[in-house]
Amino acid sequence: MSPLMIFYLLLFSLMLSPSNAQGGPPSPGYYPSSNISPLSFDQGFRNLWGPHHQRLDQGSLTIWLDSNSGSGFKSLQSYQSGYFGAAIKLQPGYTAGLSNNQDHPGNHDEIDIEFLGTTLDKPYVLQTNVYIRGSGDGNIIGREMRFHLWFDPTQDFHNYAILWKPNEIIFLVDDVPIRRYPRKSDATYPTRPMYVYGSIWDASDWATEEGKYKADYKYQPFIGRYKNFKLKGCTTSVACQPPSASPSGFDSLSPQQYGTMQWVQNNYLVYNYCHDPRRDHTLTPEC
Repeated sequence: MSPLMIFYLLLFSLMLSPSNAQGGPPSPGYYPSSNISPLSFDQGFRNLWGPHHQRLDQGSLTIWLDSNSGSGFKSLQSYQSGYFGAAIKLQPGYTAGLSNNQDHPGNHDEIDIEFLGTTLDKPYVLQTNVYIRGSGDGNIIGREMRFHLWFDPTQDFHNYAILWKPNEIIFLVDDVPIRRYPRKSDATYPTRPMYVYGSIWDASDWATEEGKYKADYKYQPFIGRYKNFKLKGCTTSVACQPPSASPSGFDSLSPQQYGTMQWVQNNYLVYNYCHDPRRDHTLTPEC
């Protein structure tokens, strides 16, 4: 069974205060998404489970969780690298106790963009994560970095993307790079083919502050909305080069992009696994 890439809606809360920074980030000077044409949901994905909790309307996909079921979708193809993005709009209010973490046991890899939902008095958290050869098999080693956002993700659609290359992974929000995960060794980098997944389900036993807050179905349905799907990747059967994250002449991010990423991390980063004293860092040698 092929490994997976999870990209989308994880909902639970986190006890961290929002940044005091004002305004948005400085311009990155380059916009990778502008070079990639959108595709319809049916061109790139199919329903995976919960078909009655998934609705496609004029190019916009809505999935939701209620006390009966959640829902999920999966890409038609697996990829070895590429750009994977979508515009997402989140539900306001209480969204604790929910998760998208696809139940997929085995010795596999993951690259995640996840929205950590919230109680009524706290902001959403965007979590980025990388798992290598072990997520789901009892040897779970997460590489989480969490951010507050410089906008309210419930008010409008914003673009979230993963650019996975042979030598680095870039996480982007509205074309702003927020995290770069370089390939420092084969043992700490995902290299096997992956599918793109999206889902929403109840994870009250662990998701929100280690299970402190449960999904409260008086707030149901819990809804995630998607549009502007973008997939441009190298499949398992076709040799190709993934899209570039940076202007011509740069192997990685440009100095302007690095500056923008540093601004985001200085002002909106709220958790970095490498700086967590509770973690056993012998398991994450890239730190």
